[in-house]
Amino acid sequence: MSDLRQRTKRFALRIFDLIDSIPQTAKGRVVQTQLAKAGSSVATNYRAAQRSRSVADFVAKLSIALEELDECSFWLEFLPETRLIPVGSIDAFLKEADELAAIIAASRRTAGGNTKKRLG
Repeated sequence: MSDLRQRTKRFALRIFDLIDSIPQTAKGRVVQTQLAKAGSSVATNYRAAQRSRSVADFVAKLSIALEELDECSFWLEFLPETRLIPVGSIDAFLKEADELAAIIAASRRTAGGNTKKRLG
């Protein structure tokens, strides 16, 4: 199993652990649901990209993973503003989301460039 595949899975698991610390209020449940969906979707879409049938499919699935990382980052940034968790408690999550986004974006650029070379 690839390191990035494992890393995205660990990220999803850490998000699920974070969700457990969010209070069970109306707004807390909204954030929990959104974080669960976005955080786990990063891992599932990266995994799907590994099984792509074409370069275009690979790039598309990586693009979805990036969108989900961006959504996850939004909810992570939003969480302390809702006063559901203390400020600073999501810094490590945001750092990991940024690092994953940079890696996946680079992979997407490389794969997209390889497609253009073959077509050109």
